[in-house]
Parts: sequence; structure tokens; C-alpha cells
Amino acid sequence: MNHEDYMLAALNEAQKAERIREVPIGAVVVYRDKVIGRGYNLREQEQDPLLHAEILAIREAARNLGSWRLEDCTLYVTLEPCPMCAGAILQARIPHLVYGAKDPKAGCVDSLYHLLQDERFNHQTEVTAGILQMECREMLQSFFRSLRSARKHKKQTDSMTT
Repeated sequence: MNHEDYMLAALNEAQKAERIREVPIGAVVVYRDKVIGRGYNLREQEQDPLLHAEILAIREAARNLGSWRLEDCTLYVTLEPCPMCAGAILQARIPHLVYGAKDPKAGCVDSLYHLLQDERFNHQTEVTAGILQMECREMLQSFFRSLRSARKHKKQTDSMTT
């Protein structure tokens, strides 16, 4: 399998989030050409700020390997990781991150900061960006368009009933 195949697996996870009205972000961890961790956003569902797709995928991978050190793994995620998730990637010693769309508002891999390549940390992560970027971006844009439309419709309906 190649980067696109694994990013499609991450997009599949993102679709699971979208179906339950979560921000559609998905992640998979790959070890020796096998997916060993999967995750999608569950923050709203569980009301837990830590339940990002990357965190859930990393946790499952660590359980499956029996080690917190994911030194021979690659993490695929549909959106550039935030500071918390970038920190988790460093802490898990993941040597390679592949992501789809940039996040200009919260991305800490390429957009706002370059946490994964900061040589002041004792570990750095190689980054491959833009894999299936259009598909990843469109899924997020479509989700937020739909959310805005529903809010606008609710606001109009509420104003008509009062």
C-alpha cells in the first residue's frame, strides 16, 4: 500500500466522525504495512477535549504494540495536527507523519509552528504534507458549510416562531 491508500483509510475514519456530527478528522497508525491504530474525533460525543483522532489512533497503536514507543510507525491524519497532537506524536516517538490538509488556524506542524522538526526536542518527526489534500479539505469544508446552513436555518425558524 502507499500513502494515498493509508490516507483513504484515515478519510474513512473521518467519515465515521461526520456521521455522528463530529468534525470529520480521521487518523490511522501504520506499522510494517498494517494499520494498528485508528481514530476519529469524539470531542463533542464524549465532551472530552482530548479525544482527537490522532490521540485515539496513537493510544490504540500503543496498546496493540504493547509499547508507548511507536518508533517504527507512520501516522496518517486528514488534517495538520494541533499543538496537543503534535506533542503526542513527539512523545510517542513516531518517526513519520503524513497529513492531508493544512490547518492555518491551529496547525503546529507547518502552519503556525514547526513543532515536529524543532531540534530543541529530543525527537523529530519527518513530515509528508498534502496527501489527498483536496479530498481532506473538501470533507471539512462541506461539514462546516452544512453546519453553518443548519444554524442559519434554525435562527430563521426561531425568529419566525417568536
